[in-house]
Amino acid sequence: MTTSAVSANSPAGTGGIPILGAPGPGAAAEPGDPPGLVDRLNGLDRVVQAGVGRLDQPALEDADALLRRAGQRLRLSGDHTVITLAGGTGSGKSSLFNAICGLELSPTGMRRPMTSQAHACVWGLDGAGPLLDWLDVDKRHRYARASALDLERADATLQGLVLIDLPDHDSIQAVHRAEVDRFVTIADLLVWVVDPQKYADAALHRNYIVPFARHTGVTLIVLNQVDRLAPHEIDDCVADLRRLLEAEGLADPRIVTTSAVAEDGVHGFRDVLVDTVAARRARTERLSADVDRVAEQFTAYRFDTEPPVTVDDGRRSELIQALTDAAGAPAVAEAMESAYELRASDFIGWPVTAMITRLRSDPLRRMRLTELREELRNAFTGPIGAQQGDVDNALQGVSEGVAAELPPHWGRSVRAAARSHATEIPEALGESLKEALPTFNVVPRWWWLVKTWQYFLVLVAILSVVWIGFLVAYGLLDVGGEDPGGLIGQAGLIPYVAILVVCTLGMGWLTASACRNMVALSSAKHGEKMEHHMRQGIERVARGKVIEPIEADLQVYARFRRDVDVALGRG
Repeated sequence: MTTSAVSANSPAGTGGIPILGAPGPGAAAEPGDPPGLVDRLNGLDRVVQAGVGRLDQPALEDADALLRRAGQRLRLSGDHTVITLAGGTGSGKSSLFNAICGLELSPTGMRRPMTSQAHACVWGLDGAGPLLDWLDVDKRHRYARASALDLERADATLQGLVLIDLPDHDSIQAVHRAEVDRFVTIADLLVWVVDPQKYADAALHRNYIVPFARHTGVTLIVLNQVDRLAPHEIDDCVADLRRLLEAEGLADPRIVTTSAVAEDGVHGFRDVLVDTVAARRARTERLSADVDRVAEQFTAYRFDTEPPVTVDDGRRSELIQALTDAAGAPAVAEAMESAYELRASDFIGWPVTAMITRLRSDPLRRMRLTELREELRNAFTGPIGAQQGDVDNALQGVSEGVAAELPPHWGRSVRAAARSHATEIPEALGESLKEALPTFNVVPRWWWLVKTWQYFLVLVAILSVVWIGFLVAYGLLDVGGEDPGGLIGQAGLIPYVAILVVCTLGMGWLTASACRNMVALSSAKHGEKMEHHMRQGIERVARGKVIEPIEADLQVYARFRRDVDVALGRG
């Protein structure tokens, strides 16, 4: 048999995360790939994106590391299966490695540890260079079996195998343990080589077997050096090892026995390698197991019950009412109603009564009207806004109600979303009130009609009084000397003209009284209309600044739940 050093024929594929929706060669084209792996990775990627700023950082970092690793592995050769031989000091993994390779490639001996760096033997060179670069195997320790020139059928059946001999996991050298830890996370198939004396080693089980208990499908336990045991002892040892592994969470663990020194002592192990390489499923099964482990962490951040995706009508109404009260909309509407009444009284009141009122001079009324007018002017020119404390209370009311139905992390996210525009809301409420207020100088048309009618009556009354004056002067006092006759000389008309004056004044008073009733009714409707318009503006502010951010966050949570299911292979 011949061997050769494997060199890198392309750069290592470690730069960035590939587009999982469009995996590289060997990712989706292999018939052995379980359906849905790429979808699961994409789902996990969306989970990470949704969790940024919301979920615990260690879980996100763990998932992000897996996505990077999976993306890089999927872009590399899918025709090769990376299988690592790991074990403790004296377990005989290097001897087993050499027995499978058929050559003394990894050093063995009594001095421990012998293997200080990972050694790799490759069956099939095409595409292996970038893969070994990514695995970071030193070029001095890369070996290739020239299977095309081999006459032994066994080597041909291992085409596509990348077998790696690792340093001892229990080495006193930290760098050796770090090398094992690194390969354990990236190997397609984990092979743990144990010996009859130390198969229950606490360090192995605590640091590797238990943490990777979910990886049973890509884990193989090799009980080596069985040549030291009697036949019945082998069965007892395997049974005890199986019991121990099952107690630690490995469901139906795969265990094979080997002996690097006995004839045909590695045939069973070789058969497992042949089947694994031929199936070409180890890579995706390993990634699927990794996704299972990582995605399971995110189930703690979701409830099983279907979440709300909108703010219900009850909480929406409570928020709008709270913001309406915070903005003082009812008080503004009441002030507008009072100003409407006072202005109407000045505009369409009976001028005679207004003259008498001016003669009596009511300072309280003038002060009230002045204050209301000034308030109106400020409403159009000055700032209108709610107090920040009232706004915060309103936001807390709606966010607490929604957050109570969510897991704690997402509840905090909803609260943050509700407060994302908290400082903008007071000014936005003020602007909405300004937009709802009518133009200050707008006067209803019927006011002008009434005012014209009132001044017409005043003119009639004045003319009637003048007429009475002429009748008295010319009809009773004979100011002109001669009887002028006609309408100004007949004193008998005085009672009738006086009745006309009284009727005119009475009609004006009745008109003013009727208008007061009409103003009272219209002012109430005016206040209601103003409050309705202001409430519509406040509702727009509540929707844009509070409700939409909350609902956007709720929809992110709903998608997060679905993506967790996809990552777990349920969706």
